[in-house]
Amino acid sequence: MSPKLPINNAQTISDFLNLNKGEISEKTSEDSSKFAFDDPAFLARRETLGIRFELELLKPDILLRERGIDHTITVFGSARFVSYEQALKMGKEAKTSEEIAEAKNAVLHSKYYESAREFGKLVAAYNATQLTTSSKLHICTGGGPGIMEAANRGAYEAGDETIGFNISLPREQHPNPYITEGLAFRFHYFALRKMQFMLRARAIVAYPGGFGSFDELFEVLTLMQTGKVAVLPVILVGDGFWSEVLNLQKMIEFGVIDKSSVDLIHFVHTAEEAWKVIVDCYQLA
Repeated sequence: MSPKLPINNAQTISDFLNLNKGEISEKTSEDSSKFAFDDPAFLARRETLGIRFELELLKPDILLRERGIDHTITVFGSARFVSYEQALKMGKEAKTSEEIAEAKNAVLHSKYYESAREFGKLVAAYNATQLTTSSKLHICTGGGPGIMEAANRGAYEAGDETIGFNISLPREQHPNPYITEGLAFRFHYFALRKMQFMLRARAIVAYPGGFGSFDELFEVLTLMQTGKVAVLPVILVGDGFWSEVLNLQKMIEFGVIDKSSVDLIHFVHTAEEAWKVIVDCYQLA
């Protein structure tokens, strides 16, 4: 059962969920002489929700256009995976049986981190051959750790610009250090962040992940299935994981999706295979 939200007090839903540590309240500014745009208390009122939506949509859009960034590849995946180097370090420092087991899993799953890192490098290598920014495909992630960090890191290490759309969460998610300065954006609203993921996307690349990754993946598939956006490559890397957790054939048998919907998805094993899907789709040189 969903928690009952407060109605007749000064809390907004955001306050109630403690998503932004008290930044937003509905208290009316006591200083009515303030400019409306310079009055945080006024801007945080429920009545100005639409304005805040517009601003979260507008700010990244303007700044990305100013940088000439027109096309992105959006990479999703678990925030929990670490690099192989970090996984080995965890193993050396592990003392309890739980820590040892966690370190072993970290080593096992670090292959996904390293694959996403390699994918970022492949995209950056292509961009290095392009004469104009408008013809490049920039890595775009949720800006956090794990797969997001890995994809940003691969592009960054290859000298390319890389984008992060960070989100404010109860356990604060900080931008990873591999996002280009000026291209790390912070969002309060998941819906507006998702729109930014899609606005310039020319491909979606999803690595194994949890609820957040599945939420983003199925939202993209739904938009394509219903014709709300143009069809673009949706690539799932780590086919062993996806074949275990997604029984799409059973969904077809139950009649809840058509086979044509499954045809929207490309299952691959490596970063190179993921990049090849994009190269073939857009006939990139």
